[in-house]
Amino acid sequence: MANLNDSLALIKRGIDDLIGEQELVEKLKTGTPLRVKAGFDPTAPDLHLGHAVLINKLRQFQDLGHQVLFLIGDFTGMIGDPSGKSVTRPPLTAEQVQQNALTYQEQVFKILKPEQTEVVFNSTWMNELGAAGMLKLASTHTVARMLERDDFEKRYKSNQPIAIHEFLYPLLQGYDSVALKADIELGGTDQRFNLLMGRELQKHYGHAPQSVLTVPLLEGLDGVNKMSKSLGNYIGIAEPANTIFSKLMSVSDDLMWRYIELLSFESLATIAQWREAVAAGENPRTTKVRFAQEIVARFHNRQAAEDALADFELRAKGGVPDDIAELTINIADANIAIGALLKQAGLVASTSEAIRMIEQGGVKLDSEKVSDKALSLAAGSVVVAQVGKRKFAKITIKQG
Repeated sequence: MANLNDSLALIKRGIDDLIGEQELVEKLKTGTPLRVKAGFDPTAPDLHLGHAVLINKLRQFQDLGHQVLFLIGDFTGMIGDPSGKSVTRPPLTAEQVQQNALTYQEQVFKILKPEQTEVVFNSTWMNELGAAGMLKLASTHTVARMLERDDFEKRYKSNQPIAIHEFLYPLLQGYDSVALKADIELGGTDQRFNLLMGRELQKHYGHAPQSVLTVPLLEGLDGVNKMSKSLGNYIGIAEPANTIFSKLMSVSDDLMWRYIELLSFESLATIAQWREAVAAGENPRTTKVRFAQEIVARFHNRQAAEDALADFELRAKGGVPDDIAELTINIADANIAIGALLKQAGLVASTSEAIRMIEQGGVKLDSEKVSDKALSLAAGSVVVAQVGKRKFAKITIKQG
């Protein structure tokens, strides 16, 4: 293991807060590997870079020799975490939870070391807890204590409903730490109340309290909202290499530094050199390319990162990539309007979107910009259509 000062420096890199630091230091001094817990409710099938901020921190603990407890909340997922929610969150079905959990396990080892990771499901102990145990657990805290939580307090004051089962969620997450005997738990800043609940319950059950480490929430591609698949501002870690690369290149120059701070494994000294170079006049694009290649290589491989850069540069020059989809569209008449063609090819969601993209200069056929919204193409034609910078298709038009 690394020495204590180096370990603490890595643990505290890019975090928001560390509660129980002295307790953590004492545990680190023993040289015994820590049990490092982080919980993920399988609410969506794919992990994105917002999740990766936390998973990266787990990987850093592994690099220091510690054991990660990757907790999949298959039981709590069916309740729904109310953190940051202004309304009651719909619970997932058991089938949804199981399917999403399988996908999580496939994706998480793109970052974590399997030999230092224990994947656990909280239904294992929650099902054994039973109704009597649940009531005993609920008796450890008051309604007043639960209403100290920011989102509950706001909903209560604005007369928005709070379901009784939502009060159970922090208790159940806290009980996970009791069951796992966690030494430290990691979570986003929106999880602070739940993480501290783990400390309290561990004390209640006579265990040493876990330390709590919170990491910042990563903004999505819009630079405003928390990264979320439902908002469409996300970068999925299982997305194709070219997609990850091009999305990262679309990030604003200011937001780029936020992403680098929270996601890059480069040393702080190296990142400081990048900042100095940009401040001295270097194009931020150079740094963005380095970072995008690092992320693509992490989730795919180095060759994929090189290929993604070449593909991005080709597209930027108006070229056509090699791996575009090829499809055939059958039409009843002798011709098809450009809007209908793009819609049927799946390049736009509607003909109105196609018209809008043409008006904005975002549609090309065979590398030539389309300006005629009334353009029609004849059966027998074969064209390479492009919408925006990333959507391509080679389309064969047939009658019949």
